[in-house]
Amino acid sequence: MKQPITAAPEAATPKARIKQAYFDYVLKKGSPPQSVYKLTQKLGLPEQEFYRVYANFDAIDREIWADFGREARATAAKEPVWEQYGAREKLLGFYYTLIEILKRNRSYALQSLRRSLHRMPGLTPRVLDDFRQDFEEFVTDIMREGRRTDEVASRKLIQDGYPRFFWQQLLFVLGFFAKDDTVDFERTDAAIEKAVTLSFDLVGRNTLDSAVDFVRFLLHSRRR
Repeated sequence: MKQPITAAPEAATPKARIKQAYFDYVLKKGSPPQSVYKLTQKLGLPEQEFYRVYANFDAIDREIWADFGREARATAAKEPVWEQYGAREKLLGFYYTLIEILKRNRSYALQSLRRSLHRMPGLTPRVLDDFRQDFEEFVTDIMREGRRTDEVASRKLIQDGYPRFFWQQLLFVLGFFAKDDTVDFERTDAAIEKAVTLSFDLVGRNTLDSAVDFVRFLLHSRRR
């Protein structure tokens, strides 16, 4: 059953009507409308009303994906144990919640992902630009918490790149989701668990950190 993408209080605003009409059209036709004029004519709105709130259809797609990400973050954070979670559990909670939201909106999400992800492998499709910015801010926050609790190793030369690293991981998860043909996307859930486990093995303290500490100890000892 299709879920509305806008909250009830917004339902009567021209912007919400345009966004919902666009969403419904993509679900039914599998592609965006041929023109802004045709969409606004169907809604009984003047064409200029569209351009007051959106520059083009791509802007609606970017906003819808940003909404998915914000909803996932807000919903995951409502869990009673959220504040007790470490960085790894918070990232897992976000991923699993996001996938549940995408499942509810699977027709739109899959059409959108399949239209965009294959065009630029490894690069961020424009449709995900706003989503990416919010996600990288989220990762920056949980990495900072992780360093404070020693769950994440402090590596000043590379830690600023962690948000981009985890964004590439999320692109992998979204690509996996788009291709997953198992019941209820079971393989996607397994892929998330394995990907996050590996990433936190890399950003946490590991053998490399122990080796660096040992070399520093030896160098410091020789100076005495």
